Amino acid sequence: MNALMPQVPESLVSMVDPFGFGRAAVNYWRDAVERNVLYWDVMRQRGNEYLEHIEKTRPSVLGFDADIIMMGEDLSRPVNYELLRVHPPEGVVTDEQSRPFVVVDPRAGHGPGIGGFKADSEIGVALRAGHPCYFIAFMPYPVPGQTVEDVVEAEVAFLHHVIERHPDSEKPMVVGNCQAGWQIMMAAALEPDVFGPILIAGAPLSYWAGEHGNAPMRYTGGMTGGSWMTHLLSDAGDGLFDGAWLVQNFERLNPANTWWDKQYQLYANVDTEAERYLRFERWWGGHVVLGGEEIQYIVDNLFVGNRLSTARLVTSDGRRIDLRNVRSPVVVFCSRGDNITPPPQALGWVRDLYGGVDDILANEQTIVYCVHDSTGHLGIFVSGSVSRKEHTEFTANMDYIDVLPPGLYETRVSTAAERPDAELIERDYLLEFETRDLDDLNEVVKWDAEDERRFATVARVSEINLGLYRQFLQPWVRAVSTPESARLMRSMHPSRLGYRLLSDRNPLMAPLPVLANMVRRDRQPVSDDNIFRVFEDILSGHVSRSLDAWRVLRDNATESLFLDVYGQPLLQSAVGLHGTPEARPRLPGAEPERRRFIENRQQELRARVAEGGSHEAVMRSMIYVLGGAPATDGRNFRRLQASRAELEPRLQLADFKELLREQFFILKLDKQQALESIPRLLEGQTAAEIDAHIEHIEHVLAASGELSERAAGRLERVKALFAEARPKARSTARRSSSGSSGNGTSARSAGTTRRRSTASSTDKKADVVSSDAASSKVSPRTGVESDKKAESEKKAEPEKKAEPRKKAEPRSKAVTEKKTSARTTAKSREATPSSASSDVEAGDDKPAPSRRGRSTPRQRKS
Repeated sequence: MNALMPQVPESLVSMVDPFGFGRAAVNYWRDAVERNVLYWDVMRQRGNEYLEHIEKTRPSVLGFDADIIMMGEDLSRPVNYELLRVHPPEGVVTDEQSRPFVVVDPRAGHGPGIGGFKADSEIGVALRAGHPCYFIAFMPYPVPGQTVEDVVEAEVAFLHHVIERHPDSEKPMVVGNCQAGWQIMMAAALEPDVFGPILIAGAPLSYWAGEHGNAPMRYTGGMTGGSWMTHLLSDAGDGLFDGAWLVQNFERLNPANTWWDKQYQLYANVDTEAERYLRFERWWGGHVVLGGEEIQYIVDNLFVGNRLSTARLVTSDGRRIDLRNVRSPVVVFCSRGDNITPPPQALGWVRDLYGGVDDILANEQTIVYCVHDSTGHLGIFVSGSVSRKEHTEFTANMDYIDVLPPGLYETRVSTAAERPDAELIERDYLLEFETRDLDDLNEVVKWDAEDERRFATVARVSEINLGLYRQFLQPWVRAVSTPESARLMRSMHPSRLGYRLLSDRNPLMAPLPVLANMVRRDRQPVSDDNIFRVFEDILSGHVSRSLDAWRVLRDNATESLFLDVYGQPLLQSAVGLHGTPEARPRLPGAEPERRRFIENRQQELRARVAEGGSHEAVMRSMIYVLGGAPATDGRNFRRLQASRAELEPRLQLADFKELLREQFFILKLDKQQALESIPRLLEGQTAAEIDAHIEHIEHVLAASGELSERAAGRLERVKALFAEARPKARSTARRSSSGSSGNGTSARSAGTTRRRSTASSTDKKADVVSSDAASSKVSPRTGVESDKKAESEKKAEPEKKAEPRKKAEPRSKAVTEKKTSARTTAKSREATPSSASSDVEAGDDKPAPSRRGRSTPRQRKS
């Protein structure tokens, strides 16, 4: 390239240009010319890669090798989706016994693969953690006649297949990005038994929600008069909807980035940025096509109708899609920097479905949300830093999330090095969980009754306009639309045309490769401190800020117009909105069937307050103490798992999770009675065993460092309850010295069997309840009732202690068998030296030795 430029002697240059401005200008001019040549050559490569990509049968940007193991085309209701098994990269080993991960990519105009775009991605994180990974992808064109319901059923079939491949593993964790989030939530509401924990990243579920000034996309439907425009484009496309229209909507949200920043970033750093730019553009420009019936269903029922988050969506075979039917923990990951799916749209469904946290508890649903401070929409599931931090922690803590008691939680990811207890943290980050209520959630959702009426008006107007279109315009559009005209319209779309024009198919681009090679052979980049390069950066910043200011003015004007037009009482009345007392439909339910189901469930739990053994006592105690802490994290769960393995290795993880949830609800229903029943649960235990249980509790609680003053007080109360059971334990041990040995785990096994059978019967009852029935608030025993019950039990207790146990009147056959088994357990442990408790009894009722240097958690002020 320098050969094209004349060489001037350095001495002459110094005389003519003593201050160096001329040399700076020449150097900048040469660099600018070279960057221009390289920039346009990158754009030419982009066009070539686009054409190559769209001509593939299964275009994807997945960065890992994968095999197709199941095709949606082979299902009874065929779809263009398929299930892939992802192979780990070299040096990474996965465990087939680990929980499988299934990542579902969004079909929102782009092709598949973004969830495994690079090593630091959702799939990459799961593979490095040793989990077998699966990916649900799709082909560019839909199967004729496929519907959204068909896609949902296909995803359920894929999950069944994954479970069959891993029969000894936990149910798969399912990750849904963007539009795939609402798809898997629909599937989980219809078939909850095939889902493990669910992570929805940047997924809109409540489409009317949003904060004024921060959610411009929610006004789009109202400003176009509803969904009729979507139907028009589908009819003009001969029954197919071009996904490029969706991509164009995304690009319009940020004109500064679309029209300037993204391109200038490439131009300014063309020597280093080309590869990253081309890789991303391969996905961004890989437009796919949706079926007309699919996009109409999505726009009418979700974006405009908002029927998913209010349980008003019914399948063609009559099943109601109610998100309260999801039995798996749901993790909602969103960001304040996301203007496509802002936090209110990701979390508003909780506000739409529930009137309070008590309703969530009564429905036994676990909801966790994490709000990132700044990353954009794509950054939620593409950014390397987000994958290394948030997604890594979500993956590492999924088993803990799976056993979280029902409720609403907010999770935060903190850097370990910045914490005072850094020495207790195993990884670089720590995921903490804090309980929240709907008032906390409403600070994010910012629900507004006036906005609800406005969007309800949009839905009514949309129905009117759609009816007019179908009656008067649709027949004419369909009459002139052909497959050829539809292909021509797609190829001429501005988002597609730019790729085609800047490719080798355009003869005018032929000189670019030659010039670009000349530049690369003798590249002369200018230094960053060149005054003209600095001025270029300043000018670029001004252009970007000007476009951003125009965007703010445009969005504010659109919002004001929308609020004024659809907030008019006359228009609302004209569409029949004020004909009902409430514009916003009531919370799904408060139906008698749902209330009766919850009341029956509460009665069953109250009847089992005093049933069980040491497992129930220990778990109940730890839940009670941790309930006094401001936050909890995965370290507690890992210690709980270790304690489970030490106390009862045969207790399966599924039973462990059921035990935890049951004890949580028992405490929630009647805390006083639940605590006072702990000594009764420990009957049949020796003093040494009880001391060992206390040590285990302290060991678990010490995992997360110092206890708050409130939690420490609760721990002391638990110790007192365990101490109350020790005299009974000694008495039982003396009586058991002359008895025969028995099975040491029979009492606990009976409790577990009874618990699992009851849970099964409860699930069967839940299936009978209509899915559109609403949740009802938990009605815990009032303080007066608890005090009366506690007082009556205290009066009756001396009589129970004085009376020999063998003459005690059993409460029921099951309880009698439990006590007999517990006494037999104690005899067996004393008579058999090889029993699990022999080494803790050798100390003659002394506390068992600690398994770690420090088992008692330190206390700190709240």
